[in-house]
Amino acid sequence: MDINTEVHNAYEVIKNGGIILYPTDTVWGIGCDATNPEAIKKIYALKQREESKSMIVLMNGEKMMYTVFKDIPEVAWQILDLSEKPTTLILDNPRNVAPNIIAEDKTLGVRIVKEPFCFKLMERMKKPLVSTSANISGMFTPKSFKEISPEILKGVDYVVNLHHDKICDKPSTIIKLTSDSQVKVIRK
Repeated sequence: MDINTEVHNAYEVIKNGGIILYPTDTVWGIGCDATNPEAIKKIYALKQREESKSMIVLMNGEKMMYTVFKDIPEVAWQILDLSEKPTTLILDNPRNVAPNIIAEDKTLGVRIVKEPFCFKLMERMKKPLVSTSANISGMFTPKSFKEISPEILKGVDYVVNLHHDKICDKPSTIIKLTSDSQVKVIRK
């Protein structure tokens, strides 16, 4: 399959409230439209995860970031510019996303991706994409497509047919930034 066909197929599923299994710039992810609370509920149910545990959202650039966050600390852009590997930032007071994707402390984890499939899909969606590891909550995170459990494969509405041979050995770095520019590294 070519990337444009896969973007089209995934978009059609997401547009209709479905959830997909797809390759990200780190590990395989389960995703949906970050503005659709019903689709997000499907992911929580599939992962058997408490809704109080938030998931991250992928974005394809600065414009999308400002759609979701009114105020982004300057240090956020500096961290992203200096990062040598995929980096998730946890930022305060998101807006224009489903309420059930926002953490109890009114934060949201976001990552700007360069991975071509994710980037093109969000370009088509014109919305952020939920991204959570392709596993049942509490189980190990699969490093490759073949490690994904049958339960997850059967539970999504569409499996993207790209990079099935790719092995991902590390999730992203996670850094929490507060509105007053305090920085806390959550995961290296």
